[in-house]
Amino acid sequence: MASVRRTVQIHRPPEDVWAHIGDPASIATWFPGIEAATVEGTRRVITTRSGLPIPEVIVTHDDLQRRFQYRLDLPLVSSHLGTIDVIGLEDGSSLVVYSTDCEPDPLAIVIGGATGGALAEIRRQLEPRTGGAA
Repeated sequence: MASVRRTVQIHRPPEDVWAHIGDPASIATWFPGIEAATVEGTRRVITTRSGLPIPEVIVTHDDLQRRFQYRLDLPLVSSHLGTIDVIGLEDGSSLVVYSTDCEPDPLAIVIGGATGGALAEIRRQLEPRTGGAA
């Protein structure tokens, strides 16, 4: 089984970050390439930009720990666990950790690349833009 972990520090309190990404249906607003998501109980179906539906099982949705875990529910995936943690840092900012454990191994690399893009998009959306022409 392959594991990939991506992290990003976001200069916002963890409560703000979790409010932005903690709703399982909100993934389409911050994960590039995902157009929609529907949630029914412990099932989530994301729909990619190409129209491909990807079913998932929600394993953990913990607002107190700011943790979300899910499993891909696809025949070609023998094992998968995706984990998103929002961790408060001493300076008031947040560390967002997106981990993927997956088999077959090459799929972990593909998912890991996509999660890096998602973390960059979350930071772009949440951190205020500074600078500009003087």
